[in-house]
Parts: sequence; C-alpha cells; structure tokens
Amino acid sequence: MVQYTGIGTPKPNMNEDTEMFWQKLQETKKLHFQQCAKCGTVLHPPRPACYNCHSFELEWQEAPTKGTIYSYVVYHRSVHPGFQTPYEVVLVELENGARIVGNMLDAAPEDIAIGMPVEVVVDDQVYEDVSLIKFKKR
Repeated sequence: MVQYTGIGTPKPNMNEDTEMFWQKLQETKKLHFQQCAKCGTVLHPPRPACYNCHSFELEWQEAPTKGTIYSYVVYHRSVHPGFQTPYEVVLVELENGARIVGNMLDAAPEDIAIGMPVEVVVDDQVYEDVSLIKFKKR
C-alpha cells in the first residue's frame, strides 16, 4: 500500500490526449477507455488515433472492473518525497485485455503476486479535483 508522507504527492501527468480519461473518472467514478469504432481495439493510454488501424474514430466505453496482476514492482527507494517506502506499483490486465497501472489499497508488497485477482477502486482521498485508479484484492 502506498503511504503518503504529507508532503505534496505528485498528480498524474495530464495532457489533451488524456484529459477526457481523467474527466470521466472524476465525474462518473468509473474507469473508461477509448475503443476504436472501426476495428474495435481498446486503447490505453488514450491517444488521438487507433494504433491498430490508424482510425481517428474513437469512442469512450466503460471498462471492466476486474482483472489480474500482470506484473508489479516494489519500490524501496522513493521516486518522490511524497511516498513512503516500501510501496508497490501493479500492472493489471483487465478482462477486456487492456492494462493499467496503479497501487494496491489492501495488500502489503510481500503479499502481491502475478496472477492475483484484483478489482478497480476509484480513490478520491488524495486530491479534491482528481480521482485515482487503485486496486484491491478480490
């Protein structure tokens, strides 16, 4: 679990390609991904065109909330003074095949394993204006 030190924690990088992702997460408290209207490819992170067929016809679709840990790393040296070590970052493969990065809410770093079933949690406790994606065991 990520522990915050009270020092300002960094906000996720946002730009014109990812703005709608963060806006939908904040407004609906649900995860949404782009999907190509032409070939059906699910896109994450958001981008202006489909990487599969190069179409600009992208739609936002609600994403599944269940997945499994595909990979993870445990940090023993903090990359930012706002995080206390050790903390983990997990790469989760959702049921639609898309992968997304986040932290675990209810697992110590030594309890995390590849293949562990998890589900999405929307965290509104870190910032007032930005919701974050995190995960819990299921």
